[in-house]
Amino acid sequence: MNAEAIIRSIEAKHIKDDLPEIYVGDTIRVGVRIQEGGKERIQPFEGTVIAMRNGGISESITVRRVFQGVGVERVFLLHAPRVANIQVLRRGKARRAKLYYLRDRVGKATRLKQRFDRAL
Repeated sequence: MNAEAIIRSIEAKHIKDDLPEIYVGDTIRVGVRIQEGGKERIQPFEGTVIAMRNGGISESITVRRVFQGVGVERVFLLHAPRVANIQVLRRGKARRAKLYYLRDRVGKATRLKQRFDRAL
């Protein structure tokens, strides 16, 4: 067995199979595991997917939201144990792969049209 096959077999154990189909432009809620003291809780982070990168075990998404007038972006590794769950709230219509132009927009200009041809 070559090295690539060994790596792929190890990665296969850690890949999550319960993730929904996520597209750029979708509004999603990511449940993030947070450890405070000895306790663990799940904190939701809700925003728009503005970028997707890589594939397989290293697949990641960038989620943007505006909190108290300040834009906050977080990058989530989809298959990381810190990501508890992902829920798609709304499908957005995006005509490009990266929505970095939303960073320069304020207020209603950041809204994307809803897409109805993809099921939630």
